[in-house]
Amino acid sequence: MLDILHQEHINIAKLLDMLRDNLATIRNEQPVRFSVLNDALTYLRDVSDTQHHPREDLIYDYFATYRCTDPSIVTTTLKDQHKQIVSSGEKLQEMVAMILMDAVIPLDRVAVALEQFIALQQRHLDYEESVIFPLLKQALTEDDWRHLEHNWVNMIDADPLFGREVAERYQDLATQLLSA
Repeated sequence: MLDILHQEHINIAKLLDMLRDNLATIRNEQPVRFSVLNDALTYLRDVSDTQHHPREDLIYDYFATYRCTDPSIVTTTLKDQHKQIVSSGEKLQEMVAMILMDAVIPLDRVAVALEQFIALQQRHLDYEESVIFPLLKQALTEDDWRHLEHNWVNMIDADPLFGREVAERYQDLATQLLSA
């Protein structure tokens, strides 16, 4: 399960790299493909926020309840990070959607929002990979993992960008990632 979450983190990191490229493009006052930026944000919202984080929360809640001496590192820190990421992503995506509808939004505001979103996502990934995952590996037993896997199986959906087939909605985004 952690291997799957780790791979999903690698996939999210690829999107963050693309978002950083978009940030540099905005700051250099070059044309930005806001439709592809919107697709990346949609993916992160639809897949990361609604599939990836709930699967993490399943493990984190179990860990906090049964194996953790200081549950606040999971229940407070990680859940707060998840909420901040969702909120930041929604605000950013709202700006991008307005731009796509030809609203005039100052690009420096978009750049600041994009930079904050990237920083939140990166800090979250780094925390999970360097602090939480090692704790889980150390604390959870084989029986714990079997119990979690039983519930986990019902939470797996095909990834529309990094899965076997790229969904039509994400074709441009996939092309952008391959060209990076």
